[in-house]
Amino acid sequence: MADQLLSTAPDYHSLPENYIRPEDQRPLLAEVDSDAHIPVIDMGVPDRSHVVSQIGHACRSYGFFQVVNHGVPVELMLRLLVVTREFFRLPPTEKAKLYSDDPSKKVRLSTSSNIRKETIRNWRDYLRLHCYPLEEYVPEWPCDPSSFKEVVSAYCKEVRQLGLRLLEAISLSLGLEEDCLVKALGEQGQHMAINYYPKCPQPQLTYGLPAHTDPNALTILLPDPDVAGLQVLKDGRWIAVKPLADSFVINIGDQLQALTNGKYKSVLHRAVVNPEKERISVASFLCPCNYAIISPPERLISEGSPAMYRSYTYEEYYKKFWSRNLDEEPCLELFQS
Repeated sequence: MADQLLSTAPDYHSLPENYIRPEDQRPLLAEVDSDAHIPVIDMGVPDRSHVVSQIGHACRSYGFFQVVNHGVPVELMLRLLVVTREFFRLPPTEKAKLYSDDPSKKVRLSTSSNIRKETIRNWRDYLRLHCYPLEEYVPEWPCDPSSFKEVVSAYCKEVRQLGLRLLEAISLSLGLEEDCLVKALGEQGQHMAINYYPKCPQPQLTYGLPAHTDPNALTILLPDPDVAGLQVLKDGRWIAVKPLADSFVINIGDQLQALTNGKYKSVLHRAVVNPEKERISVASFLCPCNYAIISPPERLISEGSPAMYRSYTYEEYYKKFWSRNLDEEPCLELFQS
């Protein structure tokens, strides 16, 4: 099955039939707004209340923002991009050892999104890793490249701390106690998707990933600094996200939309591909523990703003998410009150 990986295939001169979207589902790249911007938040500003206010505005209005001066060492971010690119250049026999299309596996290399369910594939390979607690999962991670475990472990620790700081700021921006959302999410799991998008002969016919929302609580994306590809839906129009140097792109996941009773939005986003260059991105996901009850704090519910979603466990949600195609309607809609 590993021969299905795009990263082991020769360069394509035309798109294989099973990657071509019907005409009404194509990305319409000429209509994407390349001049708009998502908010950029400088986390190094001494006035924390100002940072909290900016984060609240971004979560309400966009569901996405970039952060700079975030505290994660830039050298570590660059080392991660180097080692992940080296991974996807390993010989096919090495990558075959990690290949799986079973979404329940804690460490797996796969392609597209969920090929057990899909009829049309996405132009993407990815390495999926569980990352917390590290001591439980690192032994199963790839040993090649030789620095992979060291670099990715160090990165995961830094990104987790950034995520927890962001969740505290998001709590404060809602008028909640600083630790409210962290407590509600329980002992949070942490996953990582290292995405590889090869250059594509006909990018106007396919996606790296089609429009979707994220099933987790918070996503921290390390974008490729040289090749854009992420697009966000804003007011019915697709916006191309231009990654800033040394920045992360942050987005609200479905669980925060439910916990904030819809005040903060888990927004549709997608990845498009490039005809001339490959692209790497690394998405880190903070997830509720499986048995966390997803239900908004009482302060966010009122007679004029009743609970939008029924209470559920994250385990229930996650199973439902992986039973469906990525390009179906957002999974959160199935949990409406």
